[in-house]
Amino acid sequence: MSSAAGRGPWGWLTAGRASRKLVLVVVFVALLLDNMLLTVVVPIVPTFLYTIEYEGTNSSAVPAETVPAPPALKALPFSSVFSYFDNTTMTVSGSMSNEELVNGTEISRPPQPPTSSTPLPSSCPEGKEFLTQENVRVGLMFASKALVQLVVNPSVGLLTNRIGYHIPMFIGFTIMFLSTVMFAFSGTYTLLFIARALQGIGSSFSSVAGLGMLASVYTDDFERGNAMGIALGGLALGLLIGAPFGSVMYEFVGKSSPFLVLAFLALLDGVLQLCILQPSKISPESIKGTPVSTLLRDPYILVAAGALCFSNMGVAMLEPTLPIWMMQTMCSPKWQLGMAFLPASISYLIGTNLFGILANKMGRWLCSLIGMAVVGISLLCVPLAKNIYGLIGPNGGLGFAIGMVDSSMMPIMGYLVDLRHTSVYGNVYAIADVALCMGFAVGPSMGGVIVQAIGFPWLMIIIGVINIAYAPLCWYLRNPPAKEEKIAILSQECPMQTKSYTTQKPLREFPLTDGSDVEAEDVE
Repeated sequence: MSSAAGRGPWGWLTAGRASRKLVLVVVFVALLLDNMLLTVVVPIVPTFLYTIEYEGTNSSAVPAETVPAPPALKALPFSSVFSYFDNTTMTVSGSMSNEELVNGTEISRPPQPPTSSTPLPSSCPEGKEFLTQENVRVGLMFASKALVQLVVNPSVGLLTNRIGYHIPMFIGFTIMFLSTVMFAFSGTYTLLFIARALQGIGSSFSSVAGLGMLASVYTDDFERGNAMGIALGGLALGLLIGAPFGSVMYEFVGKSSPFLVLAFLALLDGVLQLCILQPSKISPESIKGTPVSTLLRDPYILVAAGALCFSNMGVAMLEPTLPIWMMQTMCSPKWQLGMAFLPASISYLIGTNLFGILANKMGRWLCSLIGMAVVGISLLCVPLAKNIYGLIGPNGGLGFAIGMVDSSMMPIMGYLVDLRHTSVYGNVYAIADVALCMGFAVGPSMGGVIVQAIGFPWLMIIIGVINIAYAPLCWYLRNPPAKEEKIAILSQECPMQTKSYTTQKPLREFPLTDGSDVEAEDVE
């Protein structure tokens, strides 16, 4: 009986904490919920602000007055009127007043002057000037999360080196739960802004600690690439569910409902972390990691970080500007504002899972190069859409291409640290997260300003051309040199025959130690 009891829940917990797959599940769920909260606000915030600020202001400024209809006003579809002036009979439509009938003639009404703008269908929102200005405010709100995350990430990277990954992961869950509840009950722009910024702090802890934990438990390059692809699949699934889920729930249930569901799921994630991880356990790294300043001087890490930044900047610019552009040009209802991102989310989910394996075979540098080129072409095609169905192709290509880039660059980050620096991953994934945050900070904030200045189509042209122009730089990641050769190549003190490690082939052993290069030379 005692042995059976030992194999009960406590035995399951002990085995679970030693399982790499369950660690992958924890990271998958954390990224899933973080990105659901990231995108669930995309269709909600523009229409919610329009409702509480534009419609609310106009309804309070112009009180509703019931004007009684004239008693002698007849609404006849058609009627004949005989004129004694020229002995003719005329057919008129609509209503005529008593004065016109008493005079016995039909008074010809002058044509109505044209209004300032062509009448829009009833589904189109009014106040185009308000919507244009709202681009900037919504963009700043969306960017606040990434800006805060940008500031916090380096500190989280240092913290994971000192106390390990488990405690920061649990801190990220706690902050994300508070942010979700605040979103549910915020009714003003200021409170929504604070909730979005608070989410950035929680996201920083979850993403840096989660990706670093995966890189530390999956030491083989091939296995790490597959694990990163699965974890990014959680990120993709969050993007897939978030926007459509938010738009449908907001349309048919209410503004608070999607956030309350996410808060409940976040609680389940906290229970999962308590079971699988040990948030009270401090487990610092056995060796000192490479400083962030040193990693930022590595040109190969900078190229990889730039690819992450610019490819994700495209979808970051779409988040605040596309729903408003659809409201202005397509007269889209609320539920369509989130559904427009569905093709991008589905294709991103496919791309991350597919190229988590294929990128290792075809070359991660080539996968990233093609991905960035496709990102640019897809962004150039977005303004050509005339309705929501015209967005399926461009958004689908955009999501698939970003999946190619992300599933290639994340493993390359860990690979470059193994190859050229110390195999401690907190700082390098802090840099990777900073690159993503740069895209999601600069994208929405600058996107709103550019749309207000020169329009949405020019915004897509600018960011599309940037991605196409940056794509050839991924070629430099084709065959990065090891750290011993880096000094000789950069200083050019002594020409030598360099040996390189290709990213297309998995390494046999991780992490690389100081003696690994000696072993490689002995083999040669």
